[in-house]
Amino acid sequence: MSAEGFDASELERDLREARARTLALVADLDDEQLLGPRLAIVNPMLWEIGHLAWFQSHWVLRHLRGLPLSRPDADRLYDSFAVAHDTRWDLPLPSRAETLQYMDTELERAIQQLRARPLDPGAAYFYRLVLFHEDMHDEAFTYTRQTLSYPAPRWHTPAFAEEPADGSHHQPVAAAVDVPGGKFILGAQPGESFVFDNEKWGHVVELRPFRISRTAVTDGELAAFVDDGGYERHELWDPEGWAWRESVGAHHPVYWRRDVGGWHRRVFDRWQPLLEDHAALHVNWYEASAYCRWAGKRLPTEAEWEAAAASAHPVLRGDATKRPKPWGTAPAAPEHANLDGGHLGVVAAAALPRGDSAYGCRQMWGNVWEWTASVFAPYPGFVPDPYKEYSEPWFDGRHMVLRGGCWATRSRLLRNTWRNFYTRDRRDVFAGFRTCETRGG
Repeated sequence: MSAEGFDASELERDLREARARTLALVADLDDEQLLGPRLAIVNPMLWEIGHLAWFQSHWVLRHLRGLPLSRPDADRLYDSFAVAHDTRWDLPLPSRAETLQYMDTELERAIQQLRARPLDPGAAYFYRLVLFHEDMHDEAFTYTRQTLSYPAPRWHTPAFAEEPADGSHHQPVAAAVDVPGGKFILGAQPGESFVFDNEKWGHVVELRPFRISRTAVTDGELAAFVDDGGYERHELWDPEGWAWRESVGAHHPVYWRRDVGGWHRRVFDRWQPLLEDHAALHVNWYEASAYCRWAGKRLPTEAEWEAAAASAHPVLRGDATKRPKPWGTAPAAPEHANLDGGHLGVVAAAALPRGDSAYGCRQMWGNVWEWTASVFAPYPGFVPDPYKEYSEPWFDGRHMVLRGGCWATRSRLLRNTWRNFYTRDRRDVFAGFRTCETRGG
C-alpha cells in the first residue's frame, strides 16, 4: 500500500474501469454523432476521447517517466490549451478505429509502467490525476448526450431500484436546518490523500449563524416559481441575469415544456412528466438566484455549504470536527448518495436519509451539483499544482463554485472540500441548488 492509500492493482482496476465507462459512453454513437454540432458548451466527442489518451500519456508517460508519446501529432491534435475550442471540429482527426487504438495503446503503456515500478506517492499523484480527469470527462460526455438529445448511456452499473426502496422520499422532512456560527476551517488539510490545488489549504473563516434547506429545491418547487411568473418578473433577477434571460428567451427551465397534464422534462431523448418531488436540475446560477429572491432566501456561500456538509459537531470548532463525507467516514454506498450513474438520473430530493450530514442536510453529495453564492477564487497562499491549467485560468470572476457532485459523478472523485466551477449561464450541467438565510440579524 502506498502513502497515497492506493496500491498498484487497485489503481490499475480503477483506470480500466474508467476507460470502460468512457467507451460505453461512445460505443452506440455513429460517426456523425461523435462529431456533433459546433456548440460552445460541448466538444466533438471524437476529439475528446483522443484528448483523454493524450492527457494520460502526457502526464504519466512523458512528464512522470520521460517517455515519448506514441503519436507524433498528439500535441497538435489534443492539447486542450493549445488547440482552440472552436477549431476542434476542423482538425484532421484520426478515425474512430484509430482513436480507439490510440486510447488502448496509451492505457496499456501507462499500466505497464505502473506494474514495472513501485507506486511511490509522487507517481500515485499523477496516476490519480489522469484517473480523475477521465472521470470528469465521462461526466461531461453524459452532459453532452443530454444536450444533444442522444439516448441515455448504456454503461454497466450494479442493479439499482427505480427509486430507493426505503420509501424515504414519501416521508416529510424539515424544510431547513440551523447551523451555528463560529470559526470554521474552509478547505483541505495537508496529509489528505489527494486534493486539487484550488482546495489548498484549509483556512479559518468566521460564519454567522445560518439556516440552510435540508434538501435541494425540487421540480415541484421550481414549477411554482415558473407558474408565478418568476421568469417574467424583472425584480427577481439581477441585471446580468435579466440580460441573460432576455438574450436566450428563457421563460422556463431548459428541457421543460408544458404538455397535456402539466410540465414535462426531456431526459436524454425522451420526454416524461415532471416528477415534483425530484431534485430540480439543469438550472443555472441566474435562475437559482432568481428563485431564491422569490422565496425570500439566498444561495449559500461555499463556506456555509461545506460547514453544513462537513461539520460533525453542533458548535463549529475548526477542522478537528470535520467529516470527510457528509455521513461520516464510511465509503460511499447507494444508500448514502445517488452517485456513479446507478439511477441514470435524479431521485427524490428527500430520499436517502442514511446520507444525512450531522446537521440533517440530505443528499449533499450526489443527485445534483449545488450552486453557491461564491465566486471561484484562489484560497490564501494558492500555489498551482503541476497541472497549472486546472484552476488558475478560471480565477476570472466569471466562474461560480458548485459543490457536492451529481448523479453521474464518480464517488471516488468526491470529498467535502471538492470545488467544481462553471460560468453563471451554464444550464447543461447537472446542477440544482438549495436555499439559505442568515440568522440572528
